[in-house]
This record gives sequence, structure tokens and C-alpha cells, in this order.
Amino acid sequence: MVQNPDRECIEKIMKKSIKEIARIDGRYPVRAFEFVHEGLGRAVKKHYGDEVENEGPHHISGKQLCLSLAELAAEKWGRMAKVVLNQLSIKSTYDFGHIVYLMVEHKWMYARPEDSIEEFKNVYDFEKVFEKEFQFLSKNSGFKS
Repeated sequence: MVQNPDRECIEKIMKKSIKEIARIDGRYPVRAFEFVHEGLGRAVKKHYGDEVENEGPHHISGKQLCLSLAELAAEKWGRMAKVVLNQLSIKSTYDFGHIVYLMVEHKWMYARPEDSIEEFKNVYDFEKVFEKEFQFLSKNSGFKS
């Protein structure tokens, strides 16, 4: 089934902004949503290659997204990653799931029927990954859980 182009334009105009979603939900600041959205783009490129932008949606599992977000956090903030994520009210991988599903609810991301927020539960422990076993990553090295 193909959507009517006019309806698609109307839906895009009516879609809540990330700022509105963050304000209405109240658990996470806008920066948390932006970080997860950036991590999704990174995960898609990592798993499907650089030429994916014009090919339509690509599926990434909750675990794949969480691992990509760990890499991104380590690159951006180094040993301060856990502190910064905590300032964004992100204290576990389950918080990533809550943000993803808020974005799904408001049409910023899409989920398949078999996808579940449970995919985000306990993917890794923040203290272990960002403190006890922290490793500085090169752009090509990748995160290991």
C-alpha cells in the first residue's frame, strides 16, 4: 500500500518536534533524543554501509543500537561518557529503549511488529562499560560487549 503524497506531507507537518516530545514526556532532555537519533544513523551506516540514505528504512536491533550508542558516547565524551549520559537522564540501555519508543510513537522512527522495548533491557552495564572496562576507541575499532 502506498500512502497518498498529500497525506504524507500533512503528517510531516503535524509530527511533533523532538523538543515537543521531550517537553511532553518530561523524562529526558532534547539532547538525549538528539543523541539517540544520531546513534541510529551511525548504527545504520555501520551495518548497511554509507550508501543507505536513499534506500528507505533499514532495521537495527535494540542491541545493535545500544552498542552503537556506547561507541558514540565513548568517542564524544571519553571517560566522561557515563556522567554526560546520566546528565541526560540516561542511566541504562533501557532508557535508550524508552527514548526510541517515544520517537516511534511520534513517527521519528519506525518499529516492526516483532520489535520490543525489551530488546533494550540490560544490553550492557553502564558502570562496567563506561568506567571499569572503559576503552578509548578509534573510529574503526568498534565497541565490544
